[in-house]
Amino acid sequence: MLFIINDDPVLAREVNADGDHVGRIDGKIADARQQLGPHAIIGVSCYNQLKNAEDAINLGADYVAFGRFFPSQTKPHALQAELSLLDQASRHLSVPIVAIGGITLHNARQLISHGADAIAVIHSLFHDKQEIMNTAKAYQALFKPSQFKPHS
Repeated sequence: MLFIINDDPVLAREVNADGDHVGRIDGKIADARQQLGPHAIIGVSCYNQLKNAEDAINLGADYVAFGRFFPSQTKPHALQAELSLLDQASRHLSVPIVAIGGITLHNARQLISHGADAIAVIHSLFHDKQEIMNTAKAYQALFKPSQFKPHS
């Protein structure tokens, strides 16, 4: 299992994480790469734009993330992405694709069937403190072992 820190390459280095995720205002891919080295996994939020993903890959991103796909309690005003974007991205991009935003156990398969290699969840995982482990295992069961392999 991979451990990716959101928006903090210094922390990622300090805790020996597998990588860092960079958002629109978080910093640059090159800065994260410099902090973490050539083998770290660097991911980038691309919101609802395939062009953002193409640019990120050209700058060295190992994976790209799109979303929000569903109404999100964590980021209710995040840009809406359409499922067709995952179809497009999976046909045109050479790196893994992550889906973000409003994901639940009830809609995750839909994202995977449209081309998501991984999903990012917050509320659905942590809303019931007594069920975090079971929920995490249920999400994990949606994927084949080693399905998410960033190209480094």
